[in-house]
Amino acid sequence: MNAAEQTTAIHRGVGLFRPADRGLLRVAGGDRARWLDGMVSNDVASLVPGAERSGCHALLLTRQGRIVADLHVLLRPESLWLELPRAALAHTREVLERFIIADDVTLEDASGEFERIALEGPGASSLLAPELAANACLDLDLDLDPDPGLELGGADVVVAAYGLAGPGRQLFVPSGAGDAVTTLLRSLGADAGLVEAGPEALEILRIEAGVPLLGRELDEEVLPAEARLEPAVSTTKGCYTGQEVVARMASRGRVSHLLVGLRFDGPEPVAVGTGLEHEARSVGEITSACVSPAAGSIALGFVRSAHAEPGTPLRAGGRVAKVAPLPFVPAGGA
Repeated sequence: MNAAEQTTAIHRGVGLFRPADRGLLRVAGGDRARWLDGMVSNDVASLVPGAERSGCHALLLTRQGRIVADLHVLLRPESLWLELPRAALAHTREVLERFIIADDVTLEDASGEFERIALEGPGASSLLAPELAANACLDLDLDLDPDPGLELGGADVVVAAYGLAGPGRQLFVPSGAGDAVTTLLRSLGADAGLVEAGPEALEILRIEAGVPLLGRELDEEVLPAEARLEPAVSTTKGCYTGQEVVARMASRGRVSHLLVGLRFDGPEPVAVGTGLEHEARSVGEITSACVSPAAGSIALGFVRSAHAEPGTPLRAGGRVAKVAPLPFVPAGGA
């Protein structure tokens, strides 16, 4: 199957991906929870073991409130894990290490200790139901499976309840055990529409879901509210780097630019980086684009807030576009 066929099948079942571009930064030391809570935007101090809230989506920001890293914080027995794009790990570590003063905190790149498997699509959670039941972990809405993990294919696997392109499950598999776990997942998914797919299909799913990506939609020029990442920001926790700017933007209730979805006439893809115009005036730029089998020629981009209302007509390189609500394809499939 090509990427479009894989994407269509995943909307009806579940996709299995083995992303090699994800990294893991381990935060250890006696001060890790207090220290990290002061570094990132979400409430790390309130994480607790078990299925209730043992992980959260968070952002590392500059002092000006702009995005350095988009990451998931996962609570482990002796550490906190920061899961993020591997390409961003070194810079993220460098930024964080500047703030370790007299704290009992160490940072370690643990990416090589694990192979990654991502389950995406409406069947992602139910695929593991028999194994969760056998391991006496019946809560399918877990944020992070309790230590020592879920036994799959003879390996202890940590399962986190989020997707790279919408709802899903992330599996952290000990290095060397990825093939065995994949073989078991193939067996579990034989009647559930399991599709093994690659990065091109995952990119289509991400754009359909309206999920911003570091290096595309997110960088140190972008504020969380501009990228619609308010769920990754706690409004009740204590101080963290960039909080004053984030709080000021929230109190004003508006930003100058917003991430939007864009639908184009015709079946051809539009080029990333193409400028967006409204009545011959520049109002933004395309950051990600694809041809979706469910939604046609679509893109993500930033436009001036005055032109971010769904239905607003725009032009991009001679093509007609309309601002569209996100996600393009609702969670659960087309």
